[in-house]
Amino acid sequence: MKKLFFFILSFFSNFLLSQHEVEIVVLGTLQDGGLPHINCSRVCCLNKLKTSDYKVSSLGLADCMDKKFYIFDATPDFPSQFNYMKNNYGFDLNGIFLTHAHIGHYSGIMFLGKEAMNSNSVPVYVMPRMYDFLTNNGPWSQLIDQSNIVVSKIFNDEQHTISKDLVVRPIIVPHRDEFSETVGFFIQGPNKKILFIPDIDKWSKWKISLKDIINDLDLLFIDGTFYDNSEISYRSIDQIPHPFVVETIEYLDSLSLSDKNKIYFIHMNHTNPLLERNNEITCKVLSEGYNIAKIGQTFKL
Repeated sequence: MKKLFFFILSFFSNFLLSQHEVEIVVLGTLQDGGLPHINCSRVCCLNKLKTSDYKVSSLGLADCMDKKFYIFDATPDFPSQFNYMKNNYGFDLNGIFLTHAHIGHYSGIMFLGKEAMNSNSVPVYVMPRMYDFLTNNGPWSQLIDQSNIVVSKIFNDEQHTISKDLVVRPIIVPHRDEFSETVGFFIQGPNKKILFIPDIDKWSKWKISLKDIINDLDLLFIDGTFYDNSEISYRSIDQIPHPFVVETIEYLDSLSLSDKNKIYFIHMNHTNPLLERNNEITCKVLSEGYNIAKIGQTFKL
């Protein structure tokens, strides 16, 4: 009986260990400029009651077996996003994956410097042009020279394994690439696969069809910067091209309801009506099967 007991105990222990629990956490949902937005006197930025609920677009990835966490995009809200992961999981930061060189997506690494965290060799994973940008320009190069960060190159459509059951794969997307490439990330967990594309110009410019790959995905966090063109009368869309949410919905209209349920709009501009949870436009988007990312949402991978 004793041998049988230890056999059963060993079996269930190994079974539990094989269930490599990984969680994705929404750490922010806003476009780079945040909320309240600088020099904005609209209602969206005067309503101070809601501002604490919003941070710039970012995802956290918690590897609960290896007791590590990762962050996708280092935003101007990086200190509170780092603290959220550290306080909720108790793990150490084991890496940052950057999508591109626009301020809302990489500038948060400044908080790893000696003026703030003074971190020790935090891995930062970037594409080749982003690697050159960080290593050849201050103040970012100082973070490298002082070993606050260790920058490593990753490559388009090549898998980067970060644990036994956890793989990250960057994929280039069309966007304004003044200083670096722009990528989205496929993140493969032990049970599910997600796509994170906070910035893209237009779906029609991408060499990959979103409709063709959605069957292979479980969750998609995609560019929802502007709901429609009524938000940007103060700037030319040619300067800030994004797929309007209404365009994305029209483009994906033929999808099944179950596929639409996989989609979470993220990276929303301060003017975007989807930031208001109970207005008519938000309710319409939700009624059509889509989701709107909210800070603190957690998903098992």
